[in-house]
Amino acid sequence: MRICIVAEGCYPYTVGGMSSWAHGLIRSFPNQEFVILAIVANRELRGKFVYEMPENVVEVHELYLDDLDWGRRRKRKSCMTKKEYQALRSLMLGRQVEWEALIDYFQKKKRSLNDLLMGEDFLHAVTEFYMLHYSQFVFTDFLWTMRSIYLPLFRTLQMKVPKADVYHCLCTGYAGVLGSMGKYIHGGRLLLSEHGIYTREREEELIRSKWVKGIYKNIWIEQFRKMSRMAYDRAELVTSLYAGARELQTELDCPVEKTMVVPNGVQVERFQDLLGKTEAEEGEIYVGAVFRVTPIKDVKTLIQAFAFAKEKEPRLKLWIMGPWDNDDGYAQECFDMVGIMGIADVIFTGRIDVREYYGKMDMMILTSISEGQPLTILESFAAHKPVIATDVGDCSGLILGNEGDSFGEAGIITHIMNVGEITQAILTLAQNRQLRLQMGENGYQRVAAGYRMEQMLNAYGTIYREFAESMQKPWADNEVEMTDHPSDGYIGEG
Repeated sequence: MRICIVAEGCYPYTVGGMSSWAHGLIRSFPNQEFVILAIVANRELRGKFVYEMPENVVEVHELYLDDLDWGRRRKRKSCMTKKEYQALRSLMLGRQVEWEALIDYFQKKKRSLNDLLMGEDFLHAVTEFYMLHYSQFVFTDFLWTMRSIYLPLFRTLQMKVPKADVYHCLCTGYAGVLGSMGKYIHGGRLLLSEHGIYTREREEELIRSKWVKGIYKNIWIEQFRKMSRMAYDRAELVTSLYAGARELQTELDCPVEKTMVVPNGVQVERFQDLLGKTEAEEGEIYVGAVFRVTPIKDVKTLIQAFAFAKEKEPRLKLWIMGPWDNDDGYAQECFDMVGIMGIADVIFTGRIDVREYYGKMDMMILTSISEGQPLTILESFAAHKPVIATDVGDCSGLILGNEGDSFGEAGIITHIMNVGEITQAILTLAQNRQLRLQMGENGYQRVAAGYRMEQMLNAYGTIYREFAESMQKPWADNEVEMTDHPSDGYIGEG
């Protein structure tokens, strides 16, 4: 069976989180053949993988959403049939998008996106949409915004999707579109595994963004919702990490009978017998944070809260463990903030083996403004460490326990961007060693009981096996063979 992993903006270009999850999943099924279909912004990231591809990955394909239009310009006034134009119109005006007709249009031959976006068909559809809902705004701005919204989607619809038996998408959005295309074109099965709810995350980003103004935020948000509905409607199964995420999926029109909760898992044994503090370090209190230094982790709030806590508890020392090359500008702002505020004992380690540090930590902390079910919390629990985390995703469920969970609190939950609450949480754990130890033990018992790697892999192994058994014939028996993508070298592209 051939499985195509479809990922957007993560694997195999970044470490941690979803990327670590995907890499571990592939390595855990060495007898399965995997293809990677990776979605990134532009060609500057071409082939810049931070993971060495496992031997069972036979192809890697890349789609560049911001790529130039390589199609030849034919300068036709109109090149769409009535059916094709109706499909384009449904994309803008209707809730029921004629996705299959759009796929056929973009897949039949190489289309010039410049001709389409600058042509009469697109102009007519946008004009109708504009007159129905947005005629009070400047039309030229509206038209160019619509072009910017639909360019990455049209690039996606042009992608030559590799053949596979199963398309395993790690989110909806553009990944979900590609997975839906694979199912439609090649007849594979579609599996969605959402760690965060893509549509809600994009909505939160757009609401906070400065580059999208006013009504255009709503148009962008609705387009992401349409893309998610496409994937939900066509998937055989949609997994989430916890019950709250499953509820969000159903609110976004995912049929409840398709949904299934499969929690994250870690290899608990890897975090046992870790190296602890030296005798000289015993007098200090170490706070650890494992994440990429990016705005979504809200590192600045962490730094500020630590500074206030250290004023009252000088023994504190903060270790920020993770790469910062994904957002050099934000990372530099964090470095500058530490210097300008004159905060002592803040160490940015860069990319490291976290097992060399976990054993030394007295507590772990996560100040994110958005999460799913963070692996760093599960790893911390496996290492017997209590966790302070903001109330996002499943952090509260992990730390305080879900219904029927009697293990006890394994840390402290705070509100996002609340410097005072985070400061007090650090001080509470710093000044009570017995509380730290008890909470660390509670976390260990919780992760050992319900969040083991083998439990997660058993669940996905069962899903893959049931998908394979449901197929009428294996991929290798299909008549059409892939000839334009080598099986032992780099890398197809979109």
